This record gives sequence, C-alpha cells and structure tokens, in this order.
Amino acid sequence: MIRNILGSVVALAGAASAVLSPFRDWYAGRAGHEYRVRDLFEGITATESGVLVSILLPFLVAALLVIVGVVLRSRLVVAFAGVVVLGFTILWMVRQGQAAGSLVVGGDGAGLQVGVVNALAGGVLMVIGALLMRGRRSRRGAGREPVERYAVPAADQVDTWPPTQEPGMSVQQSPWPEPEVEPYTGPDPRDARTRSYPRVPHPEDDPRDPVHPPHHPPPG
Repeated sequence: MIRNILGSVVALAGAASAVLSPFRDWYAGRAGHEYRVRDLFEGITATESGVLVSILLPFLVAALLVIVGVVLRSRLVVAFAGVVVLGFTILWMVRQGQAAGSLVVGGDGAGLQVGVVNALAGGVLMVIGALLMRGRRSRRGAGREPVERYAVPAADQVDTWPPTQEPGMSVQQSPWPEPEVEPYTGPDPRDARTRSYPRVPHPEDDPRDPVHPPHHPPPG
C-alpha cells in the first residue's frame, strides 16, 4: 500500500513536470510549445505552432495515461507514459541537433535550456514511479490465509495425520464406532433362487460343538 502511494506521487510529479516543460524555453530562447509535433518527424523549422498541435500534445497524453495508471494501479501504463515522454524528448533533441548542426548547453541561453531538463526529469520520474508501485494484487489470492504445509515424515518415523500429529494411518477416520456386520447365516429359504444352496448347520446339530452335542430323536 505504501509503495503504491509513493510510486503514484512520484509518477504524478513526473507528469506535472512533463506538462509544464513545453511552456518553458527549450533551445535558444524558443519555448517547447512553439515546436510542432510534425517537426519531430520531418525536421525542425522556424514555423511556430499552435499549443494543441505542438510537442505539448504527446505530453498531455502521457499525463492522462499516468492518471489512468495510478487509478488502476497499473505499473505498465505508468511506465509506458514515461517512455512516451522520454521518446519524444530524445527525438526532439535529435532533430534539433540536425537543424543546428550540434547541440550545446550554454549558460547564456544559446543552447539547451531548462524546458528540456523538465521534460527528461518528468519521463524519468514516471518510470521510477512505475518501478516503485506494487501494482494490483490478484483476486485469486486476495483474502486467503496462507496454508500451512506439513513436512514429509522421515522413513524411520511413524506416519502421522496432521494436524494432531498422532500415530496412525494417513486417512481421516470417523469418530463414531463402525457398525457391526451381521454374520452370514446362509441363504434365505424364502428366496427361490438361493433355496437350493447349502445351509449352515444349526449349532445344536453341529457335531463339532462340544457344548451342544447333536440331538437325535429317540428310536421309534
């Protein structure tokens, strides 16, 4: 959260510096808004430009991108805005160097001036702001507590079931007693399909039962 706020402040400061730079002198006393956008692609001329078709236009677009990126907490959008400002500024420096034969920095206002510095600083601040921001967190992982992972027991240790760590099988067992299974007493005599199956002898008729010897009817 703090990183997002800090990065947003730095990026917005860079956007403000970039937008204000065309209203300051760029080269030899000529303000930045006097350079046309088309001059950056066709060559610098002495023709003055309107404000909305000057180099201010891409800087305004970059500032709007910064605002959108800050609202959406998108690092990519903010970084792209910084690249736009730096790209147009460097392109202007290349064209101005071609037109003047060379670029000089003079204290008497004969070379590069403070407007260029503001534009370059604005682009750099936008990129730094994008790097400082953490961006948006994924909704899939938001609000979930970290799941504690249990270490795999060693081969010489009894397997355990987390989280009680009590010895036993690695299966979750029910706390209720298991129902007893009734013993098999033979086929159902009422079922015609199993009526012919051999039946288990009654305990009293089992000769192997010492407690209940077989009972034979008295001879008639």
